[in-house]
Amino acid sequence: MNNRLSRFTTSLYTNETVNRAFDRQVKLAVTGLSRSGKTVFITSLIHQLIHSLDNPRLPFFSVINAGRLQGAKIIPQPDICIPSFRYDQAIEQLCGDPPNWPQPTSGISEIRLAIRYRSQHPLTRHISPINTLYLDIIDYPGEWLLDLQLLELTYEQWSEQIIRLCDKEPRFSLSQTWRDFFNQIDITAVCDDAILRKASQLYTDFLHQCKSAQYGLTLLQPGRFTMAGDLKGAPILEFCPLLYIPEQTGEENSFYLTMKKRYEAYKELVVRKFYNEHFASFDRQIVLADVLKTFNIGYTAFTDMRDAINMVLTSFRYGKVGLFKRLFGLKIDKLLFAATKADHVTPNQLSNIENFLQLMLSKAHNDVTFEGVTTETLAIAAVKCTQAATTMFQGQKISCIKGVPIDKETPIALFPGEIPTEIPMPEDWIAERFNFVEFKPPRLANVHGGGLPHIRMDRALEFLLGDKF
Repeated sequence: MNNRLSRFTTSLYTNETVNRAFDRQVKLAVTGLSRSGKTVFITSLIHQLIHSLDNPRLPFFSVINAGRLQGAKIIPQPDICIPSFRYDQAIEQLCGDPPNWPQPTSGISEIRLAIRYRSQHPLTRHISPINTLYLDIIDYPGEWLLDLQLLELTYEQWSEQIIRLCDKEPRFSLSQTWRDFFNQIDITAVCDDAILRKASQLYTDFLHQCKSAQYGLTLLQPGRFTMAGDLKGAPILEFCPLLYIPEQTGEENSFYLTMKKRYEAYKELVVRKFYNEHFASFDRQIVLADVLKTFNIGYTAFTDMRDAINMVLTSFRYGKVGLFKRLFGLKIDKLLFAATKADHVTPNQLSNIENFLQLMLSKAHNDVTFEGVTTETLAIAAVKCTQAATTMFQGQKISCIKGVPIDKETPIALFPGEIPTEIPMPEDWIAERFNFVEFKPPRLANVHGGGLPHIRMDRALEFLLGDKF
């Protein structure tokens, strides 16, 4: 039995290595923070590809435009220890009657597509005219990405960082209950598990409040505290930051040393393990951001998202990919920044939202470009759920959008507001300046007869995969 398993594993490894060596495999990491639309994006991307032959909605995807695509289908994934991305369930929810948005990511998942095409390379098209590209799409909660920074921080450094964040509103008020409880603990005394569990739970409750729609904060660590996955209830998640650094560590099993040990264990057994097992093999990356959410909430939500995404990007390995690196040390060589929910603004605002995202992520963009990475910024809608419309206002015709709000049953037409061309000053993020609402997915009569309605998914596919065909 062990010999058969060993031969099976060796065969899988050999096939993967050959595919990488001949550039026949792409591992695409789909990255984004809470409510950025990762599940919808992956579902739409898969649907567009497997319906590519009868899909008139992808004019800018060159392999289709040139008539060289032979088709695509879902095949068994290479890593059988990772849960499968349930495309079947997601598309059933999205295309039901009534349609619903798919459930968001709660853990890591993977799906593989085989994409068959006719080669245009002058040397290989005569030897092997029909080729297959294997596309592995890896999905995981964006919250886990924020933990990668912890690998560079001691427990004390991380605690100081969190306390600096809690010195400002709204974190100052939201963290009050946790801080009041923690201040009553002598952290140099012998650790009491019940008290430590309570302090950890109050800190977790604080993070969930920060994450709520009312505040929309995204820089929340540790990420597993709000998206525990299979670690829910495990003692390794029972710690919290220090409010102050004591002069003495106290007893050998003091609160301070116990929490420090759990923090270090969390870094090694959860964060580093996740990094080593998955991040080292990514080829391409897309970073999804729901920029519109920050306009509705305010300047604090904007700066928090900006800092969170920039923090995430510093943890990835970038660089141009050659044969040796494809075999032994892959690095991400293409990076797409995508502002999601582009159908929530009027069509004339698409360039504005792209420019705004570029301003928001200028530091990260400069860093990865310096490393030789090809980057692009797009405003996309993985599933378009509004239509462009016009209405009269004070005797003038203005552009608006029409769709069914998430809390209503009938469509409405509204003008959501203009995306600023520069980042507004803090005092300019005033209430009711913007009106970006959430919409229900569209009802589709023949979803299995073609691709889903979208905005610029073909441009995203061309950037991420176009050079592989």
